Amino acid sequence: MRLPDALAPLREPGFRWFFGARVTSMAGSTMAPVALAFAVLDLTGSASALGLVLAARTIPMVLFLLLGGVVSDRFSRTLVMRASNLLSALTQGMIAYLVITGRAELWMFITIEAANGTVAAFTMPAMDGVIPQLVRRTHLQQANALLSFSRAGLTIVGPTVAALLVAGVGSGWALAIDSLSWLAAGLLLTRVHLPARVRAAGTSMLRDLREGWSVFRGHTWLWVVVAGFGVMNGIHAGAWFTLGPALARDSFGVRGWGYVLSAESAGFLVMTLLMLRLHLRRPLLAGMLGMSLFSVPLLMLGLDPHVLPLVVTAFLAGAGMEVFGIGWSVTMQEHIDERVLSRAYSYDALGSFVAMPLGQIVYGPLGETFGYRPVLVASAVVYLATVLLVLSSRSVRDLRRVEQVEPVTA
Repeated sequence: MRLPDALAPLREPGFRWFFGARVTSMAGSTMAPVALAFAVLDLTGSASALGLVLAARTIPMVLFLLLGGVVSDRFSRTLVMRASNLLSALTQGMIAYLVITGRAELWMFITIEAANGTVAAFTMPAMDGVIPQLVRRTHLQQANALLSFSRAGLTIVGPTVAALLVAGVGSGWALAIDSLSWLAAGLLLTRVHLPARVRAAGTSMLRDLREGWSVFRGHTWLWVVVAGFGVMNGIHAGAWFTLGPALARDSFGVRGWGYVLSAESAGFLVMTLLMLRLHLRRPLLAGMLGMSLFSVPLLMLGLDPHVLPLVVTAFLAGAGMEVFGIGWSVTMQEHIDERVLSRAYSYDALGSFVAMPLGQIVYGPLGETFGYRPVLVASAVVYLATVLLVLSSRSVRDLRRVEQVEPVTA
């Protein structure tokens, strides 16, 4: 694929402004997880407390995802995104202020992150569902790859910058940047205009939910992958993002953890460049094989928690996860009707994220009881076994792209 073809989605005005808004918000969001993790650890010194804060965001996000999907399919997705961006700016700004002024307490982290998670439940289905409305179907893989490229590029720099800010001036300033990025993104989204959605008379939210459920259960590949990710994301959230920073803090340091996360993002970036030119024929097969690579840095974190091996394996894992990310987005956008796409994404997110708060809450006590490293090794084995179980389904292995033919114009 030639470079002009890879950049074709940017010729669409609506996608250009949407792309700018996503890049802007991601610039701050890539720093937020590192800053939040070490803000909580500095306050409490406890991985269990960090797990509670992370779960406080995840639980309401999971609870309200289905409602977020219905709202995004019934109303203007751009309106939903604008409102949620502004609310995200508000919640992150509040927690940044509390951390910077030294007034933060654990219950404040939990309360504000719960509000932030509720907002995210509406943001995610709207953002995922709007892309087919902004670009031609023949450009879906390129559009998703461009978004992933920007995210990967920013997440190379973001965690390291956040770690340097944490070590230098404190975590509150990184959270403040995240707040400002959401505000700027909301302003950029005012330039994205889509026609009003037309709803059938007499439809209700309950009926919309039932329709979304019918779509979800009617595609075997969809619920099989989501079931697998329910386990995999629980491990990822608990082992990598809860035990990982705690283990790093006690071994190779905050900056080293930032380097590891940046290496993972570098893998995203390199693979995204390849995905701008390559054509995935069986995206779920390639994607799940890519996801299996994450078990390697997870295992290394338990066996050999040193920066260099973790940087190398995290880079490979990031590349593999990017194959899945783009493959999954394209599969959903090609095989699911745009009218119910946000609801399908919300059921996807609900099933995929439902175990995350459990992992975030349970892994801290597990690590403190049995030791961080043995728990991480066992998690790597279970993670890989789950990937292989998902791949045992032919509906996942054999699903192919929907070939699109570009319309001929006179």
